[in-house]
Amino acid sequence: MQAQVADTWATYKARYGAPRIAKELCAMGMPCSVNHVAELLRIQGLKAHNGKRFNYGGHPLTMNNVADNLLWRKFGASAPNRKWTSDITYIWVDKKWMYLATVMDLYSRTIVGWALDSQMTETLITRALQMAFDRRDIEPGLIIHSDRGVQYRSQKYIDFMKRYGATPSMSRKGNCWDNAPMESFFSRLKVELIYAEQLETPERVKSAVFEYIEVFYNRLRRHSALGYVSPAEFERNAALAA
Repeated sequence: MQAQVADTWATYKARYGAPRIAKELCAMGMPCSVNHVAELLRIQGLKAHNGKRFNYGGHPLTMNNVADNLLWRKFGASAPNRKWTSDITYIWVDKKWMYLATVMDLYSRTIVGWALDSQMTETLITRALQMAFDRRDIEPGLIIHSDRGVQYRSQKYIDFMKRYGATPSMSRKGNCWDNAPMESFFSRLKVELIYAEQLETPERVKSAVFEYIEVFYNRLRRHSALGYVSPAEFERNAALAA
């Protein structure tokens, strides 16, 4: 339970304290009390960013390279490689964090690129996007949506994206629903894999994430937004109908 508490705290970017984390865990089938969650947060030195305990510092954050929100929660796409979305999630393993960056094609909800590392850097998200570019035939005009994280505002990352003719789009400040499909994917990944299995080493996490994304999620898992077929089957059916 300690790992699940830490992971949920990180998933919601330290915005949730014990009451909301307890609600989230109960909703995912892991009953727990607020007091127990509070104690696990205390043991790990984790606090929510609220009230007087959180110090934002004396200088406002500089938000360079913030792109307009081009999606405005219009998550449908008329064809592959028109709208992609990307994000990073946290995985607690062996007393340290690992970070998973993914790229999703909103047309079929396929995870077209991903990367896993012990550091949350611009290199991590670039590796995930490079995998997506290598796998897909894209044309200029592709929209790639993300939040406003510092990695996604990196000039190197933006330049890399634009070399392929892609256009950046970003969620509004602090609005996770502007990237709801990716948030939903991460939620299912946590429930169906991370919390369900004993992933005790980084190597085990890497192999399990590979199996979940490449074998189960993309090829087999039925998706409600696709009429309960898998992303791969949805794309096959669409290609046959074209």
